Amino acid sequence: MTYRLAPIDKSPFAAEREDDFTVIGSVVQRSDARGHVTGRTEFFEDVAPPGLLHLKMHRSARHHARIRGVDLTEALAVPGVVRILTHADIPNNLYTPLKLIGVEPDDEPILAVDKVRYLGEPICAVVAESEAAALEGAARVRVDYEDLPAVFDVEEALAEGAPLVNEYHGRNFFTYEGHHCRRIRFGDVEKAFGQADHVFEWRYESAPIEQAPTETTGCVVIPQADGRLRIHSDTQACFFTLDNTALILGVPFNKLRIVGGTVGGGFGGKVDVIVEPVACVAAMMTDRPVKFVYNRYEEMQVSSPRAAERIYIKDAVMNDGRIIGRKVTLYVDSGAYARHTPYGTTKAAAHMPGPYSIPNVWADCHCVFTNRTPSSAMRGFGVTIGDFALESQMDRVARALSMDPLQLRLLNAYRDGDLKAHRKVAEGTALVEVVQKAAEMVGHELPEAYRRMSSTTREGL
Repeated sequence: MTYRLAPIDKSPFAAEREDDFTVIGSVVQRSDARGHVTGRTEFFEDVAPPGLLHLKMHRSARHHARIRGVDLTEALAVPGVVRILTHADIPNNLYTPLKLIGVEPDDEPILAVDKVRYLGEPICAVVAESEAAALEGAARVRVDYEDLPAVFDVEEALAEGAPLVNEYHGRNFFTYEGHHCRRIRFGDVEKAFGQADHVFEWRYESAPIEQAPTETTGCVVIPQADGRLRIHSDTQACFFTLDNTALILGVPFNKLRIVGGTVGGGFGGKVDVIVEPVACVAAMMTDRPVKFVYNRYEEMQVSSPRAAERIYIKDAVMNDGRIIGRKVTLYVDSGAYARHTPYGTTKAAAHMPGPYSIPNVWADCHCVFTNRTPSSAMRGFGVTIGDFALESQMDRVARALSMDPLQLRLLNAYRDGDLKAHRKVAEGTALVEVVQKAAEMVGHELPEAYRRMSSTTREGL
């Protein structure tokens, strides 16, 4: 069956316009499919301008340490090495990508200054005539470290006396409007626990997850005759990358041109502005094209993964399955720097307590700094792991009550017009109908009262 969506239109041409809606329910070829399967799609690594230089990074061998000195003597002696960049060469070395939407402070150096905060943090960039020379030069950089204690667990990072990860924040957590976490307060959850027939509490946890794209992160920067820089990048966010790179370089936005849009896999992992700024500085200083691309090890080790999360959920539940209170404590591991994780933590808070109408909700969602690789975006970040925990909680509650897990969900599902915990009115919910259809498709029998339920009324409750 083909479904079509069209606006209500009583004009003489309404029927003709309705027939124009032919995509929904149809098989539609991707616009880029032919180029991919014929090998004609051009990726950034297909750009090979004459005089191309290669950039490779010397990275931290410590999780947490002060830098007492950097010796470039051996690296500069490698044949083919043209230049080595340090933090002193970056016009605005300190940044945070979300400053474009007012999230501050700047907290991450492009190249490390006096300290490293995670294993693999970039310290200096070696620019050479060949990739082999750049790799050899990077390997010959000598760094003198003073080791510092590191912290890798979110709750340990918040404990008194924990090593301070990021001095730009002055504490191991991101603050939201003066609070130590992103908070949700709706109703009286402690009163709900006192009234409940049952109180259930469980813990859920995820590890960092690497996006592992087939094409690794990278770019080629080509200086133009008019003084502009043309950046061929596999970024997932062309204008976001352009604006952040311009701020780091201290140049007007119109001095940069991003050529992108073709991404060999990203899944959220290519929204951080990591390779373009330093490649641009190298191109400006040498007046030659520069290529900077991660190898597979770098992609797995230092590209931003999905954040690790730890979630405690405590529910106040009545004998009939009604959840009258939900308390959530969430810890999101940002790694050493903020990047996109403060935003992801806000999304997580807004998603609590899930798609359920619970009259009393309490949530503390912490964005925590540890000495791990900075985390960032991946496929619905801030919501995906929360959904895993929330739906696992629903299944466990149902088992504890010897109740059908679909009936538990239908009983508690929010309806159109319900006020969510973050005080937005729910509309277009459709959860009830989705659960009913799923039950029908797998032959899961629901009682008549549950089959009569809908997302627009509270019939059957």
